[in-house]
Amino acid sequence: MLNWKRTLWASLLLVSAFCAGSGAAILRNEKLPRKASIESEANGNWGLSFPEEGQPPVANASMEELEKFDAYYAQDTEDKRIYLTFDCGYENGNTPLILDALKKHKAPATFFVVGNFVSDSPDMIKRMVEEGHAVGNHTYSHPDMSKISTQESFGKELSQVEELYKEITGEDMTKYYRPPQGKYNENNLQMAKDMGYKTFFWSLAYVDWYQDQQPSKEEAFEKLLSRIHPGAIVLLHNTSSTNGQILDELLGKWEDMGYTFHPLEELWQ
Repeated sequence: MLNWKRTLWASLLLVSAFCAGSGAAILRNEKLPRKASIESEANGNWGLSFPEEGQPPVANASMEELEKFDAYYAQDTEDKRIYLTFDCGYENGNTPLILDALKKHKAPATFFVVGNFVSDSPDMIKRMVEEGHAVGNHTYSHPDMSKISTQESFGKELSQVEELYKEITGEDMTKYYRPPQGKYNENNLQMAKDMGYKTFFWSLAYVDWYQDQQPSKEEAFEKLLSRIHPGAIVLLHNTSSTNGQILDELLGKWEDMGYTFHPLEELWQ
């Protein structure tokens, strides 16, 4: 049986912190130098700029620099491929709508979950697995992982989620990791790799995490259609009512643009 004290503690930590979550990093570093490197951003926030519509953004680090840590933010390809990912902080009724849309379009996705989402929403976890999606690790308590300096503390944040996941599914968790808030450093990336994890940032996201300031359908489409690009890893939040309402139409619009949806594992195959 899942430990209710552990669940309550995680919930209190996450309610105030998660929604700004990984999306907060999207707004930083809007004008990045083209040759930004992982060394220059060793204690950085993941950030992107979009100099050309329909083309991959400029990121804090290049694909080549991240590759040595088994880390990714997009695929270097001219094929119109999309890798869908969702960050899951808690369940507020939008995840079933998201899953329905994914099922309709036969679109695989990866859901990066925190501890309290796993313990509070076991049925959602089971449905994700049953419908062929991957469930990735977004840490137990959603801390700033760049401030964690020891392998023991870093590993605990991931292993606690692994344990919860196995209690529910009876299976080992897929070793995919997304740093909370997009905050990272070189040591963290190496720690994740040493644990057998692959780390995933993103190449497309938008401001969808403020519950009382949800974007309109038009605002969402403006960002998500103009900035999509071949090989994109897309980050959306499951808590967004806008995402729940538009995802079916959004996936259809991307399909009309010639895009297809693929699981993250195809990034390195």
